[in-house]
Amino acid sequence: MSLASVAAGADGLLVEMHPDPSKALCDGPQSLDPELFGQLMASLEPVAAAMGKTIH
Repeated sequence: MSLASVAAGADGLLVEMHPDPSKALCDGPQSLDPELFGQLMASLEPVAAAMGKTIH
């Protein structure tokens, strides 16, 4: 969904990240750990560039 959102022109995303999602007080199952978050951000960069945007 994140890739599709950026490809559709989204200016921002709300992504939950937690150092250890299994120990999060809430929303752990939908949270990304730091490694997956990094992978997501890396995969978004070329899509954002194709849309004339940058990832911050």
